[in-house]
Amino acid sequence: MYETLTLDVDDRGVARLCLARPEKHNAMSGFMLEEIASAVSDISGRADIRVVVLTGQGKSFCAGGDLAWMRAQFDMASDSRRKESAKIAIALQALDHLPQPLIGAIQGNAFGGGLGLISVCDTVVAVDTVRFGFTETRLGVIPANIAPFVLRRMGPGPARRVLMSSRVFDAQDALSLGLVTKIVTQQTLAQAVEDEIAPYLACAPGAVAETKALLRALGHGVPDEQIQMAIEALARRWQSQEAQTGIAAFFAKKTAPWVQNDT
Repeated sequence: MYETLTLDVDDRGVARLCLARPEKHNAMSGFMLEEIASAVSDISGRADIRVVVLTGQGKSFCAGGDLAWMRAQFDMASDSRRKESAKIAIALQALDHLPQPLIGAIQGNAFGGGLGLISVCDTVVAVDTVRFGFTETRLGVIPANIAPFVLRRMGPGPARRVLMSSRVFDAQDALSLGLVTKIVTQQTLAQAVEDEIAPYLACAPGAVAETKALLRALGHGVPDEQIQMAIEALARRWQSQEAQTGIAAFFAKKTAPWVQNDT
């Protein structure tokens, strides 16, 4: 049904939405983002689905935005670039508005936009060896479309600590920052996710969905104007000389001119 995702639903009503580009470390292309939004639309309308688990195939959960997709934006007209930028925000907002509880099962490294996916999960279980990082600024781009969701998740102080510096951090840091709710070993990940699923299966699904919607309405949602601001910010940044230089350096396996050390 999908080319970049898999969606399986068991007899209990537990859906597993899995990013399925392991050869690309599940980097999100424009097409993958469209498929995520489509899958979420399908899940949202299904009364038989009570819980959703979001995970990834292979060694990585999600390496962020596909840089080949980003590089293609450089030659687009501004309107087309804005539409491409919006795909990230649309997918994240769709996941955020999912009526069912969303559990992140983070089996591998997560960078850039992958942390946006984590930020819209209701609870997140991560393997203790996973590395995280908002690595956009190293490439001359900015974590724009994920920023509203990350800021809500972590708060402004922790967000300032990691969104600008592109530093890579471990699972314990992710826990302290509020991105992750539980750290486990690779061997115990499946059971830990089952432990998160079980309480929901004892709850009235309509009551769970209405509680989640109420929390957003009471101030825990991301306003549309913030999402639009982020879309415009990323579209502008894709036009910048820094972004073009940084992404070109990545593909050429060269060091960007602003790098003074390689730590």
